[in-house]
Amino acid sequence: MNALFITYSRIGDAVLSTGLLAALISRHPFIRLTIACGPAAAPLFDAAPNVDRVIVMTKRKAGMHWADLWRACLTIRWDLIVDLRDSPVSRLLPAKSRRLIRRGHNHLHRVERLASVLDADSPPPPQLWITRPHMATARKLVPGYDPVLALGPTANWPGKQWDGLRFAELAHRLTGATAILPGAKVAILGADSERAEAEQVLRLIPAQQRVDLVGKIDLLTAYAVLRRCSLFIGNDSGLMHIAAAAGIPTLGLFGPSRETHYAPWGLRTATVRTRLDYEELVGSPGYDHRTTPSLMGSLSIGDAEAAAIRLWNRHGDKAA
Repeated sequence: MNALFITYSRIGDAVLSTGLLAALISRHPFIRLTIACGPAAAPLFDAAPNVDRVIVMTKRKAGMHWADLWRACLTIRWDLIVDLRDSPVSRLLPAKSRRLIRRGHNHLHRVERLASVLDADSPPPPQLWITRPHMATARKLVPGYDPVLALGPTANWPGKQWDGLRFAELAHRLTGATAILPGAKVAILGADSERAEAEQVLRLIPAQQRVDLVGKIDLLTAYAVLRRCSLFIGNDSGLMHIAAAAGIPTLGLFGPSRETHYAPWGLRTATVRTRLDYEELVGSPGYDHRTTPSLMGSLSIGDAEAAAIRLWNRHGDKAA
């Protein structure tokens, strides 16, 4: 059975779609999959089972990347096309069966919307696949002798980024002698392109406590590392969704994005948001998500600390 799985370009959205991919493989154990996604998300599928090919779609003007995908897939006899982008490709390619994401349902979380594609009885939780080398690297970086607080201080646009000084102070409070993670190491994660944004946090965490992983590991190694951490706190980002998929207590910080749609998914997750609600933030004069600086200022360190402690008290004893 040949299937084309068209998923998202952004890392977070692609992570949320992996539960659907896992459900598809579970239903059809001998399925042969072609994944189509953007460059940033492609490494997520490097170790996924049943995947013959990952087609990386680099965005082009006038939607020509869809024409590229159509040409790459035209000569294959498709038994099934699963299209999470509702793209023209899934309608132009011959296929025995098609499953498209349904329009509407905008009140639902992304994972719940995706469940409707396969008429799943319950939303399939995100799942990533890793290899032994990923796990071996993670063991070297995070040996497991001490608790580790993981931080994700960056995001894909500046409005969602909480101040680095506050991240550092929050880490100090949570790893103090009488705190929930006394003496814990602090691992800071992010992409190489986000080094400048993470630098403030890196400078303020003492060298003997800091585990600097910014730009030093790939996405699947980051997932393997997070599985060995005690608690993750980060902005609404792809890294936040990877942490939640890893099964560790995950606290997402929200402001100009909707947690109703993009909260970390899983039993050991929680969110905390700015005192200003979503509409107040994105409705401000001159708002442009590409250029507007951080809108996370009304989220206090105290609010984030209290949310982290509540999450830890509920799920810390079960942490990975």
